[in-house]
Amino acid sequence: MKIIIVGAGQVGATLAENLAREYNDITVIDVDERALMILQDRLDLRTVTGIGSHPDVLVRAGIEDADMLVAVTNSDEVNIIACQVAYSLFHTPTKIARIRAYSYTNPKFYNKLFNDKHMPVDVMITPEQVVTEYISKLVAQPGALQVLDFAHGVIQLVGLRAVKNSPLVGQELRTLKEHIPNAEARVAAIYRKDRAIFPTGLTVIEDGDEVFFIAARDNIRKVMSELRKLEKPYHRLIIAGGGNIGFRLSKALEKEYSIKIIEQSKARAEFLSEKLDSTVVLNGSATDQELLLDENIDRADVFLALTNDDEVNIMASLLAKQLGTKKVMTLISNPVYADLMQGGDIDIAISPQQATISSLLAHVRKADTVGVHSLRRGAAEALEIIVHGDEKNSKVVGRRIEDIPSPPGATLAALVRDGEVHIAHRNTVIQSGDHVIVFLVNKARTRDIEKLFTVGFSFF
Repeated sequence: MKIIIVGAGQVGATLAENLAREYNDITVIDVDERALMILQDRLDLRTVTGIGSHPDVLVRAGIEDADMLVAVTNSDEVNIIACQVAYSLFHTPTKIARIRAYSYTNPKFYNKLFNDKHMPVDVMITPEQVVTEYISKLVAQPGALQVLDFAHGVIQLVGLRAVKNSPLVGQELRTLKEHIPNAEARVAAIYRKDRAIFPTGLTVIEDGDEVFFIAARDNIRKVMSELRKLEKPYHRLIIAGGGNIGFRLSKALEKEYSIKIIEQSKARAEFLSEKLDSTVVLNGSATDQELLLDENIDRADVFLALTNDDEVNIMASLLAKQLGTKKVMTLISNPVYADLMQGGDIDIAISPQQATISSLLAHVRKADTVGVHSLRRGAAEALEIIVHGDEKNSKVVGRRIEDIPSPPGATLAALVRDGEVHIAHRNTVIQSGDHVIVFLVNKARTRDIEKLFTVGFSFF
């Protein structure tokens, strides 16, 4: 695909990196020449210096025959106008905009504003909301490293770390059914010391393995209990940072959890206290040891560091863990920091870019891909693909899983048919209309999966 990305910030750069590696034709527009030079030195793409909402700049970037425009600058207005220009002057098929201000996303105004008659944005991405939903799922599933929804949430892919003395550790995967006879599940991938292991029935789970499994939402806790001791549901949360993410998370969870939020800015703390109902708002520094001790940090179930500063988040998290908090989740934008900190004193390092990229990738994928989740810092991927066609024009319809020529490292892990979850086995037959969940250990094989599920011309 020919894709133009407006904005070379963290989200734009991460998106460009993901898409360029998949052999798409990428052009990035930004006013920051240095940021563009860094991208061009690392990746096979074109860059254009200028304001991405200006028609002449878009023409220089090749908008006239582009398949997609993705506007992800820090300015909502630049992103919206870029989409408007692409629609009005160049009839660009797909226009995606990053929009952060609640005034635009407010349901009261949204449908009236965003349509072809007014603001022609086909897909709106709100990073703060995406990250908020991502963290909410982690809070709801204690012990999980990652929780991903498919088919409107009826089936989930969960990543967790196996620990010794758990029922399945030291056992072959084929015994999974014996351990939980009333809850079907499938292990989609195992990472051992950062090396991917393609699971078979004879694979033995070891202490410390990062295990990704898929199951119906109602069965997730049963499967987790086989891989590690179940953690008690969380009740007390302390959040560092009252910015957009901290505020949204508090608003979303304060009815179910006891929440304290620490905010450095006095003005912002006053805003939070006015807008939040039961959340306790504290004006101070999240790295203030005395403040954390006064607020009983050792009794908190989870400490969430969600400021805009990686260093503050890391230091506050390390301090909270040292002072006795049970679980630490830390927002880290720099991927180098995230890789260094994950799995040590910081239990879960959350990458806002990867969470946002996942919500964008479904619109880039071919076949009828309705959901994409980037995993392992973008190295792996989980896709939800709707199957179309018949036995004559499809490589998968009417075939058993074991007869489908899947690329190496790909697991057709489960499917949802008429709202019911079916864990895939070698004799499972794929039907048209199925929502198939595919796990890719090697993201480089994405194109092969797309071809596998693409319907032949006779279908049309």
